[in-house]
Amino acid sequence: MANFTAADVKTLRDRLGAGMMDSKNALVEADGDIEKAVEILRLKGAKGNAKRADRSTSEGLVAAQVNEGSATLIELACETDFVAKGDRFVALADRVLAAVAAAGSDSAEAGNAASAGDRTVAEIIGDEAAVIGEKIELRRVALVPGENFAVYLHKTSKDLPPQVGVVVGYTGDDTETARSIAQHIAFANPEYLAREDVPADKVDAERKIVEEISRGEGKPEAALPKIIEGRLTGFFKQVALLEQDYAKDNKLTVSKVVAEAGLTISGFARFKVGA
Repeated sequence: MANFTAADVKTLRDRLGAGMMDSKNALVEADGDIEKAVEILRLKGAKGNAKRADRSTSEGLVAAQVNEGSATLIELACETDFVAKGDRFVALADRVLAAVAAAGSDSAEAGNAASAGDRTVAEIIGDEAAVIGEKIELRRVALVPGENFAVYLHKTSKDLPPQVGVVVGYTGDDTETARSIAQHIAFANPEYLAREDVPADKVDAERKIVEEISRGEGKPEAALPKIIEGRLTGFFKQVALLEQDYAKDNKLTVSKVVAEAGLTISGFARFKVGA
């Protein structure tokens, strides 16, 4: 008979969240050695995680943390909304976010390698995935530098944690307008801050497309340059934040709104779960 007590089983369950029978069986196999039982359960969990590697993760949550000089936004993904709204998954997200933010990680790769106590973020995610029984992954990490920050986390369902997250870095004192810009970003989904930030190859590709469309419509040759530039302006309104019509008043551009509020936007990040 293995030398362990009910308290040992409870200790093992508290540490890993494993089921009672799994904990007892691991202690039996480890002859009562708790640390060895921990490794047995982790190995079992790792094998289960490997089997889940090809599963899709279209659910999850977004979370953000503001630190001095930067703000971190993460997307932690799982397979089902049932898990996404569970206390265990939400607690894991809090732990992951704290570790990623403390490390100043600016990518999922760096975030997974960040230290979370005596483990890495990837390891604690793997441990929790084994307990929860779903594939869980730190899908995206963004680090936004700035002086001040506006954070907007939007719930698409009242029963779920936030599914859309925005962080805006800015200088200025108008916190209300800054938060409104974050809400605008959540709705309008810009890819870049300004038209100058759009990569030249992407602009060139769009220019070729609108030129082909304009010629196909039989537009006069002399009018083509103006027509093409007009359509490119429409393209910039789609992808560049400062060019967009303000969601709360489409007679104003975002650039005009932030200028009137005395704000300068230094950067932003937007994540939507599964997108």
